[in-house]
Amino acid sequence: MSDQAATAQETPVVLVDDVHAGYLPGVNILNGATLTAQQGELIGIIGPNGAGKSTLLKAIFGQVKIRSGVITLAGEDITGLGADRLVSKGVGFIPQTNNVFPSLTIEENLQMGAYQKPRLFAERVDFVTSLFPDLAKGAGIKKRAGGLSGGERQMVAMGRALMMDPKVLLLDEPSAGLSPVRQDEAFLRVSEINKAGVTCIMVEQNARRCLQICDRGYVLDQGRDAYTGTGRELLNDPKVTELYLGTLGA
Repeated sequence: MSDQAATAQETPVVLVDDVHAGYLPGVNILNGATLTAQQGELIGIIGPNGAGKSTLLKAIFGQVKIRSGVITLAGEDITGLGADRLVSKGVGFIPQTNNVFPSLTIEENLQMGAYQKPRLFAERVDFVTSLFPDLAKGAGIKKRAGGLSGGERQMVAMGRALMMDPKVLLLDEPSAGLSPVRQDEAFLRVSEINKAGVTCIMVEQNARRCLQICDRGYVLDQGRDAYTGTGRELLNDPKVTELYLGTLGA
């Protein structure tokens, strides 16, 4: 392998380096957060409420004011870029709430996912409906998103984010508010998306389930990394169990 090829292979898909960020002037939520995601990895982010988990995803996606630090995408500095530009560069984001257009049909929601490149709709819709076959049952993708269950809405949100064929998918609490059965489905879908070649960075309150399926995990506390390691290492770390896993999901 050439030195150039080796360097390209080692370059993280996403690098968050010592990022300080927040919403209000002079008040930081992130206080030196650091994260790396290599091609094809599934990264889990856990931690107590208020630790900055969702803020970290929003910082990557250009929705939070970054006061210092650097974020790169495949070696390119994307610090502070807007969401529209990040989508065009291959970053997808699924927020925890308000993640579908309720007045639109499933099909129209998926079309919105490909609004920057409408031709991708025809290329990607079969892939998305094969990944989420429940969306094509009954009245199929002509159903209004507002009439769907929470689990079905989550599938629509994931499907819409996949329409642009992203390199990286950011997921904020994909199991939030779902029944235990639907939570199992959500984690299965995230794993399937990741196995299809999409690098995934997932924030989850169900810490144990998150660590069970992720390649590597980060425990955030007070806006910085408290612990990092493989999912298995964090699950088996007595200190992580004592401080975090007892109250962060069964």
